[in-house]
Amino acid sequence: MFSIQQLFSKGDRFQVLLEAAAQEAHETVRLAIELMKLPQKTQNLDDLVLARRKGKKIAEQIRIEVVRSFITGLEREDIEALTYGLSRIPKSAEKLAERLVMAGSHLDGVDFCKHADMMAKATDAIQGMIRQLRHMKDVEKIKTYNDRLQLVEAEADRYMLALMRDLFGGKYEPHRSMVLKDIFELMEKVIDRCHDAGNILMHIVLKNS
Repeated sequence: MFSIQQLFSKGDRFQVLLEAAAQEAHETVRLAIELMKLPQKTQNLDDLVLARRKGKKIAEQIRIEVVRSFITGLEREDIEALTYGLSRIPKSAEKLAERLVMAGSHLDGVDFCKHADMMAKATDAIQGMIRQLRHMKDVEKIKTYNDRLQLVEAEADRYMLALMRDLFGGKYEPHRSMVLKDIFELMEKVIDRCHDAGNILMHIVLKNS
């Protein structure tokens, strides 16, 4: 079995591609956060769609490299699982961005700062975990990033419950409540997708350590 130090050598093609996939996931979430601040700025949605397409191309390139490579530092199934996990983050971010643009005036006066902060922390943690693979001598730094990710996910769950109480408690009129519920759930899904990708990565690292 490969040790953690041997997962990726310097300049390893899979490491480069996985870092690129994590970067595109981070970028799509960043653009979704910008839309949370300025939903009317549709250029952010256009940029997000382009970033998502770039992410799809990276994922496809990883699949091609998996087929072509005779020897890989990780099992092929693990590379594919991690690629899939990373690809679900920008997919959820794109859905959120589309809803934000569609929601229009229903979002007036709603503060998304808390969600934006949690989404940013979640994608920062994933990006850090992926980058750390290149330099790992042990699993402690990746565990630290994963611990941060677990805390963000737990915080998001608690915050979602509070938001649902507001919605069901009559804080907003019915139609607006329906729109906001959809938006809140998609924001939480972005964080959940980061959490899922982190779990996949931790499983791979622990299996190979």
